[in-house]
Amino acid sequence: MSKTHVTTTINGEPAEFLAEAGLSLLDALRDEVGLTGTKEGCGSGDCGACSVIVDDRLVCACLVLAVEAEGATIQTIEGVATGDTLHPLQRKFIEHAALQCGFCTPGFLVAAKSLLEKNNNPTETEVRFWLAGNLCRCTGYDKIVRAVMDAAAEMRGA
Repeated sequence: MSKTHVTTTINGEPAEFLAEAGLSLLDALRDEVGLTGTKEGCGSGDCGACSVIVDDRLVCACLVLAVEAEGATIQTIEGVATGDTLHPLQRKFIEHAALQCGFCTPGFLVAAKSLLEKNNNPTETEVRFWLAGNLCRCTGYDKIVRAVMDAAAEMRGA
């Protein structure tokens, strides 16, 4: 089977990989690029565990073909922190105990980052609506929402 050469930018760095026709972006990120922070929960776009940002659009990486990443700019959980400095969202998730097993956390963090890049002062309803595509089996969503709201306030300097 022939493979397509894909050139893209991932977390601000140039990246290249070979992709078979049916390879998902999720599998390419994990298996071809070695970025394993993005998780596969359902494989059908229902859980949000594989949330990534492609060209400023939040997507489920399990629903995007790897070849569609050609020329795209992708942000994954590995690009949320800056070096050893956690993003305010990451710090607030820890401070608010907004995680338990951690499996869904990368998807929630990427989705929340996408929201705050578009709206730095969301209401609680807007946060809940934006994160509705991300599922967690361990925690209630209140701590997650509070963490996002607190991070938004900190990032605004409020």
